[in-house]
Amino acid sequence: MFGDGNLAFSNDTLVFDTVFTTIGSTTKYFKIYNFQNKALKISNVQLMGGSASKFKLNLDGVQGTNFTDIEIPSGDSLFCFVEVKLNVNGQNLPVIVEDSVKFTTNGEDQYVQLVVWGQDMYYHYSNTGMNIYDLNEGTWANDKPHVIYNQAFVDSAKTLNIIGGTKIYLHKGAILWNYKGTLNIDGDYNNKVTIQGDRLEAAYKDVPGQYYGIYMQEARPSMIDNVVIKNAIAGIHVDSRDQAFNQNTLTISNTEIFNAASYGLFLFDGPKVYGENVLVHSTGVHSLLVIQGADFTFNQCDFLGYGAGEGTTPAVGISNYYTNSQGTTVAQIPNANFNNCVIYGSSGEHLAIDTIQTGGLLLNFHFRNSVILKNNLSNPMFTSCSSSNPLFQSPSVDNFQFFSGSSLSNAANPAYTTAMDIRGQGRNSLPDIGVYDLLP
Repeated sequence: MFGDGNLAFSNDTLVFDTVFTTIGSTTKYFKIYNFQNKALKISNVQLMGGSASKFKLNLDGVQGTNFTDIEIPSGDSLFCFVEVKLNVNGQNLPVIVEDSVKFTTNGEDQYVQLVVWGQDMYYHYSNTGMNIYDLNEGTWANDKPHVIYNQAFVDSAKTLNIIGGTKIYLHKGAILWNYKGTLNIDGDYNNKVTIQGDRLEAAYKDVPGQYYGIYMQEARPSMIDNVVIKNAIAGIHVDSRDQAFNQNTLTISNTEIFNAASYGLFLFDGPKVYGENVLVHSTGVHSLLVIQGADFTFNQCDFLGYGAGEGTTPAVGISNYYTNSQGTTVAQIPNANFNNCVIYGSSGEHLAIDTIQTGGLLLNFHFRNSVILKNNLSNPMFTSCSSSNPLFQSPSVDNFQFFSGSSLSNAANPAYTTAMDIRGQGRNSLPDIGVYDLLP
């Protein structure tokens, strides 16, 4: 009689981290265990990619892609050897090549994932369930792209520098995770850092939600300058801050975040953020979301409600509380400054503020010389603000430069003006509102 339990495996993911630049071959293995007190019968073992797979299996000395009625005595194990062969030269292989092996035992399917790097790049792989952590500090080289599978971490009190020209690709669900450290991504106007998903086929060019994004958890002061972030779930998620530092948790400038499935920039639980020349657009929900308070100032930024969620949710949503199953947590917003900014979209209102005033918490909002699509701008928090159409040239193709006669023209307050616009072009003596300054 066979037992009714399931299998255990030495690995849930088998990663081939060899870089293949010519025809290559390597073999790895994982073990299949029967920890039951009876023998187990595996009714089927299947390489899901079949004969077309880049991977080849050898199960207990037998090669193939499909095996049936494999028996494992109680307390025993089997070896499964996996070989991979890639010819990178002359082929347009994906950045990461994947397959899986399915084991069906007592009517239940279990899988072991197979992963191999398909091109010559730097790879960052974490598997927290197996205590594998890709920890990073110092400076990433920019001579080859970097690919993140699962997570790449900046650990507590460490500093990672990413320099201009670096290309970063993240696999499905992957995160560049700054955990209580310092992350500096420092591009320049002519040599930006680009962050996107690892599917390079044309069909994935504009698909949102291909990876999670940059996540900063209780971060030390960090900066992001001259970066393009596209196709994430949440482009940048800043969660709280290191209370030992009075400086900004994040200083972000000259950066474009677009085509995020949910949020472009997400601030949660009290981080301190300064931004200038930040363009966030074409998001599924909000371009900027603040929950449970934050301290922030944005100068010459565009938060735009054009994208998958256009007309259904505001570009900017701000709240000082958060409710979950444990109750409601209320926090302060000591500074919420939008100077020379654009908060606009295709229809409806694009600024939503939802706060709870209790216990003398600070709630200080100031909107100065900004163009905001909102019905009522009579509140004293709005100074020299307008809801007039900014006359963007072509929002449907993500062109947010504007025509002459726009409400943005010559309307910025010089006290909050940046020296350059997002392109590195010097601003005029009568500067324009937003990330772009048009030539006179």
